[in-house]
Parts: sequence; C-alpha cells; structure tokens
Amino acid sequence: MARLHSYTTRVTWTGNLGTGTSHYRAYSRAHEVAAGELPVILGSSDPTFHGDASRWNPEQLLLAALSQCHMLSYLHFCTLGGVVVTSYVDEAAGTMGTAGDSGQFTEAVVRPRITVGDASMVDAAIALHGEAHRACFIANSVNFPVRYEPTVTVG
Repeated sequence: MARLHSYTTRVTWTGNLGTGTSHYRAYSRAHEVAAGELPVILGSSDPTFHGDASRWNPEQLLLAALSQCHMLSYLHFCTLGGVVVTSYVDEAAGTMGTAGDSGQFTEAVVRPRITVGDASMVDAAIALHGEAHRACFIANSVNFPVRYEPTVTVG
C-alpha cells in the first residue's frame, strides 16, 4: 500500500480595507501564508489582478515549488550517481493563459545553472535531470508540461 503524507497550511486574508468585499476595488488581495511555526509568507494576487507586486502571488509560489522540488530530486540523484554538484541556481519561468474569470498554466521551464566538480561528470549531470523530473512530486502533480533546460559547467 502506498504511504500517504499530509500537509497543512493556513491562508489568512488581511485585505479588508473597511468594507470587506463590498466592491471589486474596495478590498486588498493581501494575505498571509503560514504552516505551523514557519515564517509567514506575505501573499497577494498578481498586479494584473489588483495585487501587490511587493508580495508573492500564487503563480510565483507554484513555480517556486516546481523549481525547489526538481532541485531537491536532482541533488539526490547526483549524490547517488557520484556527480559532485558545487553550485545550483535556477531561474524558472512559467506561462499562464487566462480566459474570462479562469486561467491555467500552459508550461513551465526550469533552467538550472549547475557547476560540477569534474569534466567527467558533465554528461551524467545533464542526464540526471530526467531522473529528477520523473521523481519530482510537484511536477507529477501538475497538468501542464514542465521542461528542463540545464546548463552544466565545471568549476
């Protein structure tokens, strides 16, 4: 039987400007995202949807989750495969289309820049992105394509 893992979060709307949601522009999209005793993440909607650009929006958080999950899976497989990673920086990008009141991500691209310890590790370092993708919990949970465009250097 498969093991189940449960997660909980708390999202608290902090954007009541005095009259609640009495009008579309009468409230802020500000909110807080929390989980247990972890630091609070300040959230809002994308500025296109009347949000605050100085706060995280759900779309960014989804993209960050994809990027984090891939990195953690990748580092695991590098360890198993004898690839010594000394640096990993990802600048992921996602595209979302909207129609009416709905929207959907159409694609995400993970673009990690990785440094490995030796030139003999480069081919394996590139190949292990496939293993990481297959193991990534978040990538396995979304209904849009996630592509990987890694760059590997020796340092």
